[in-house]
Amino acid sequence: MGGVSDNVKGLVLALSSSIFIGSSFIVKKKGLKKAGSTGTRAGSGGYSYLLEPWWWAGMVAMIVGEIANFAAYAFAPAILVTPLGALSIIFSAVLAHFILKEKLHIFGIVGCALCLVGSTTIVIHAPVERDIESVKDVWNLATEPGFLVYSCIVVVAVALLIFRLAPRYGQTHMVVFIGICSLTGSLTVMGVKAVAIALKLSFSGSNQFKYFQTWFFTLVVIGFCLLQLNYLNKALDTFNTAVVSPVYYVMFTSFTILASVIMFKVCKQSLALRA
Repeated sequence: MGGVSDNVKGLVLALSSSIFIGSSFIVKKKGLKKAGSTGTRAGSGGYSYLLEPWWWAGMVAMIVGEIANFAAYAFAPAILVTPLGALSIIFSAVLAHFILKEKLHIFGIVGCALCLVGSTTIVIHAPVERDIESVKDVWNLATEPGFLVYSCIVVVAVALLIFRLAPRYGQTHMVVFIGICSLTGSLTVMGVKAVAIALKLSFSGSNQFKYFQTWFFTLVVIGFCLLQLNYLNKALDTFNTAVVSPVYYVMFTSFTILASVIMFKVCKQSLALRA
């Protein structure tokens, strides 16, 4: 029953997270538009949005949502929590239609519906994740050959996108900025999972912050979150919010599920449990 209870907590936290994050896209977009009208746009490398109250209001909403999302990973598997971000697409798309006057056409509605159906299917059939008893367990999984190869591929791909493709195609091809966010996001989620478990175990009496692995995962999370934030701002400032949100969700979710399968070997474990 403990596992079921933890999954319910994780689901509630993930759903509330989606509401805050979906709303934050719209508020931040308003801030970016106001800042861009008086200074250098974020999409062109400007940071005038840092002086815009609307952008900071959106950041606060996003931080609240990410804290709830962070807590969700401590209770439920990443492969179950991440797909629930589909709800943020519905919120951001609807709010963008009414508040930002960004028209949501039939293909956008169908796309949102498909994301929701796909996420529901994943959640219903989500496999059981192996029990994690310490941050060292996560470290052992993260340093296995399969996940190390995946991490190296991600780092090389992100470097290529940032230094070669973003300067040339970032303003015309949304997938460049979103690709940077999604690829780094898949590694961030694994780091978040480790830090969330460390906090959960530490509060229960088993201090995990005496291990260097905990601090390593913490630095990875902070660094990648800042990188994602920068390029997500560029994407929101340059392209339609109603398009950025679902594309970001689909790419981010796909890479996160792939990373979870490689790192936690959920497919093998699910088959073993059924056998």
